[in-house]
Amino acid sequence: MSRVLILHTGGTLGMTGEPLVPDAFANALDEAVPELNELAQLETRILFNLDSSDVGPEHWTRLAHEIYEARHDYDGVVIVHGTDTMAYTASALSFALRDLARPVILTGAQRPLAAHRTDARRNLVDAVELATRGVEGVGLCFDGLLLRGVRATKSNVQDYRAFDSPGTAPLARLGVDVVIDEMAQRSTGRCVFEPDFDPSVLVVRVAPGMQAGLIERLAGQSEQFGGLVLAAYGLGTTPTRGPDIPSAVRTVVDAGIDVLVVTQSAGRIDLDKYENSRALRDAGAIDGGEMTVEAGTTKLMHALANVADRGQRREYLLENVVGEREG
Repeated sequence: MSRVLILHTGGTLGMTGEPLVPDAFANALDEAVPELNELAQLETRILFNLDSSDVGPEHWTRLAHEIYEARHDYDGVVIVHGTDTMAYTASALSFALRDLARPVILTGAQRPLAAHRTDARRNLVDAVELATRGVEGVGLCFDGLLLRGVRATKSNVQDYRAFDSPGTAPLARLGVDVVIDEMAQRSTGRCVFEPDFDPSVLVVRVAPGMQAGLIERLAGQSEQFGGLVLAAYGLGTTPTRGPDIPSAVRTVVDAGIDVLVVTQSAGRIDLDKYENSRALRDAGAIDGGEMTVEAGTTKLMHALANVADRGQRREYLLENVVGEREG
């Protein structure tokens, strides 16, 4: 029987009360979902017990260390996590544990395990089963779908199907049968373990009438900011008349801050397509391809922590490292 490590970090699945707060988890798991023991030999560890809005780079690093050190003792890992930042953690671990020859499956729930009509039981069972199926790399399992971790984004706070991966097919579908896509990622060599992240990244969503001066001010605080993720319109356009966003980006780039452009929409960035997008390119912004906000943010944090040379860091951000830039 496969051995699966369950790492609990908190989230709605294990919460109780009104308002919902983190609660004890490990001791009640086998009793609440006894069928898990029919799928694998389980070990559960509580790393922390947080609302996922409190989970950040230091927790990603701790998770990466825990998984890397346990990789030879378990056939797969399941991470129980709150939904609000689950896609960020899934993206971060994708960069921190490249080519890990084990499944790492994140899951959670929209309703607590103890609630009526909960989705927690199904998601847990699905995640543990997938952790025994050899689908290598980091994935996010929710409502019968396994999504590539670095392509997932939270899309709904009310439905049980809380996550989507725009432009990218699921790695697996769990219905009457478990159907695993033939293109599911397999490791290509020895794991690249780079668990560190630099949190000095700001995310700014472009909006009509936004003042360019708000961005320019970052240049005067370059010692505090290492990177800016700019969520632009469409293929990568921003205003150039009135508020001149590209000029502000040039000021920030010249101050030593890396600017990565992602789209607010489903699809990809193309900084060559329009005059207003070329202005960003000419200002020194980096094309984010198909990266989601979650993937772009965590990749920029990862790049700042692990690639000291700015030119090499730009190349890393432009590289399709774990499938984040192309579906």
